[in-house]
Parts: sequence; structure tokens; C-alpha cells
Amino acid sequence: MPTAAEPTGMTSPAELAERYGLSKSSIRPPLSSYLRELWSRRQFVLSYATARTYAMYAGARLGSIWQVLTPLLNAGVYYLAFGVLLGTKNGIDNYVAFLLSGIFVFTFTQRCMTEGSRSLALNLSLIRTLHFPRATLPLAYVLNELNQMLVSLAILFVVVGFTDGPAWRWFLIVPAMLLQMMFNIGITLVFARIGTFVSDITQLLPFVTRTWLYASGIFFSLPSKLEQLNAPSWVVQVLAFNPISAYIDIVRRSLLQEHKQNELPHAWTIAIVWSFVMLAGGFWYFWRAEDRYGRG
Repeated sequence: MPTAAEPTGMTSPAELAERYGLSKSSIRPPLSSYLRELWSRRQFVLSYATARTYAMYAGARLGSIWQVLTPLLNAGVYYLAFGVLLGTKNGIDNYVAFLLSGIFVFTFTQRCMTEGSRSLALNLSLIRTLHFPRATLPLAYVLNELNQMLVSLAILFVVVGFTDGPAWRWFLIVPAMLLQMMFNIGITLVFARIGTFVSDITQLLPFVTRTWLYASGIFFSLPSKLEQLNAPSWVVQVLAFNPISAYIDIVRRSLLQEHKQNELPHAWTIAIVWSFVMLAGGFWYFWRAEDRYGRG
């Protein structure tokens, strides 16, 4: 005889779902379907990135002018601290363009990582309300930073045009930026997932990126500095595997004629490998947790 706790005719939620053709809203789709759905949302990604760019400067008196002032002020501070006070500009031709290219390239990746780590946590209400590929949010943040990078590049082209002269090698900046963009998408997706489940990562990232900053040859030539320190040649090889060092180096090769003596070995190869590995690995890592984003 059925008890009061087990009434007759009771249908389980699973049976009801099967009867009416319902499915879980948070289920992780197959990777191929996920990619197609993500592509179909490309307009949303673009619109969201544009809105974020506008919102960043909407409350400032100078508005979007800060897009130009921010990279210039950062470069000015680093030039004073490292180029003048610490003398790292000695022995480097066209140090201004050398420094600007390093800062702009590094900042592009740094901001993608830090902003991407908060991209899901800051949009939980949107995630819990609507069904869409969660990767659209980190991708929008990367596009937002790309917009800032393009402004920085325009500044860099002006500086190089006055100090180094135009050359056909400038066209190499296109594949160089494409490779870094691929890398940034991958690493942003990685930290977007980590930042969702480990909130403390946003507090730790500034220390990680600051250490990365000083080890990437932004303020000085890595080969020249290591030669002054009598470091073994294998140390240069190891440091060359730093992806940021590789991206900075190929950008400097594209823009600066004098950079040949400071080039890192195999920088293009290293940059290409890092781009494809990080893009594929980062996307797969993020997709694996697609059904867990937005849960309590």
C-alpha cells in the first residue's frame, strides 16, 4: 500500500521532461555546435564590445581622448623611470619607439587577462537570464582591448614615422597583431574560467603580470642585457620562449630598422606556436565548463 510520502500517480521530473521533450538549459553542447552558435552571435560580441568602450570613458570630462592619453602617460612614466633614471636606453637606437612598442604589446595582453578574468563574474545576471554561448563575453572584452590597441598602434606609427622612417616591413605588423590576438583570445578564455570559480585570481593577477612585465624585455634588450651579465646562451633561448617577448620582438622587427642587433632567436616560430596552442587549448578549456557558468 502506498504511504502518504509516496502518493500514487506521482511522476518524477525526469519523466515529465522526457514526456514533453524538455532538456536542460545549461547542458554543454557539442564543440562543433558551440562554435556555430558562437559565430551566429558575432554581432552581439561586436555591439557589446563597442558599448563597453563607450562606457569606459562616458563619465570622464575628456571622454574618449583618454584612449590616446592613457598609453602616452604610461609610456612617459616608464621612460622616466627606466630610460632616464635607470639608463636602460643606453645602447638602444630610437629608444622611444623601442619602449612604446614593448609597452603597447604587453598592455594588450595584460588587460585582456585581467579584464577577462572578471568578464563572467560581472555579468552573472545576464548569464542567468539568457541562454547564449558564454564565450561571447570574454571575446567581447578582447575586442574592447583590441580597440585600445589600435589607438596605441596609431600613436606608434606616428612616432616611428618621425624617428625611423617608413618601410615595407610595416606590413608585417598585420600578421604580428593577428598572432597576438589569437594568443590573447586563448589566454582570456583560460582566465575567464578560472576567475569564475576562483575569485581571488583577480587579486593575484597584478603581481603575476608585473613580474611578467619585468621579464619580457620591454625596457631593455634581452640579448644585450644578458650579454652584459655574461649569462649562458641557453638563458636567452629560454627567455625567448616567453610569448610576450616573442610578440614584442616581431612587432619591433616590423617597425624598427635598428632592432636587428637586438632580435631574439626564432621569435616568429615561437609566436606562431604559442598562438595556435593557446587559442585551441584556451577555447577547449573554457568550453569544458560551459554548463557550470552562472551557477551559485
